[in-house]
Amino acid sequence: MHFRIEQRPEPSAAMRIAAPLLASILTLIVGSIFFASLGHDPLPTLYAFFVEPLSSMNGLSEWLLKASPLILIACGLAIGFRANVWNIGAEGQFTLGAVAASGVGLFWPNPESMLLLPLMFLAGMGAGMAWAAIPAFLRSRMNTNEILVTLMMTYIATLFLSYLVHGPWRDPAGFNYPQTALLPAAAMFQSFDPAYRLNSSIFITVVAVLLMWLFTDRSFLGYKMSVSGAAPLAARYAGFRESAAVWIGLLAGGAAAGVAGMAEAAGPLGQLSPQISPGYGFAAIIVAFIGRLNAFGIVLGGLLMSLLFLGGEGVQMTLGLPSALTRIFQGILLFFLLAADFFIFYRIRMVRPATDTHAIKAAR
Repeated sequence: MHFRIEQRPEPSAAMRIAAPLLASILTLIVGSIFFASLGHDPLPTLYAFFVEPLSSMNGLSEWLLKASPLILIACGLAIGFRANVWNIGAEGQFTLGAVAASGVGLFWPNPESMLLLPLMFLAGMGAGMAWAAIPAFLRSRMNTNEILVTLMMTYIATLFLSYLVHGPWRDPAGFNYPQTALLPAAAMFQSFDPAYRLNSSIFITVVAVLLMWLFTDRSFLGYKMSVSGAAPLAARYAGFRESAAVWIGLLAGGAAAGVAGMAEAAGPLGQLSPQISPGYGFAAIIVAFIGRLNAFGIVLGGLLMSLLFLGGEGVQMTLGLPSALTRIFQGILLFFLLAADFFIFYRIRMVRPATDTHAIKAAR
């Protein structure tokens, strides 16, 4: 007797929708066991993690503020993921977008120009696309693995940022801290309320969600990208080149991540530092899959992931739990989501070994 993995002829559409909810519930159950093992009462700890951060206006503001870059990056990544183009380096593209945009904001000759913020937007988007164009070129021309290339380039971007803030761009009046000077007022997004950090950059995310929906669900090119991922041979037979899907997928992800980096630098932070991102580029990959690579599903996934970031910071301050707790929850959520997807598309069957009738007859 042995087991065999078989692909399901018709995966359940209802289960595909329910899988993120099921993965979230299982994550809460495992999280409760984890908290209990650390000596904390699970229910109050879960309340402090998931409910208390949203009990104030400041908490709601921070929730939306953290969800914005996650949703924006995930929208760009999902375009490539639909075509089986795996951009794992959004964190590096986010960093380069923040660096390029901050460079424009810091060194533009007229710091009061009304064009400063639009120029920073273009610089951030261009830097993210340029960084993503390198693995796109290597994949389309040399058949390299874009997963490894984009991931390794993230470390280059991070080290480049560290070099800048520790060296030529370090603020001379910053008491030797590794950070740049503050961006001028014209290079900053306006806050909705001076008491909170939520700012007008959130409208960029709203536009990005609508553009992704139009591209993936209402455009012929988006349809071809989806076909390229689901049936590569059929797409090739229809005349859609694989290299086109690679370029579109990686450049879309790079553009979204670069703009998100620009918005982070010109929004809540106002300067460059080595901790420009708490891991938005990597977390956005989970957001894209929680949202089933759908624009409006990604919005829900981004809000959930933002709550994990916010809750992790909250219990770190109130209960003294480690900061790595957020990533633990992210990993557990991704594990259960992938496990749910596995059982949606595949099943495990018990197979009995065939009886050798000839051997039985010979024995008789």
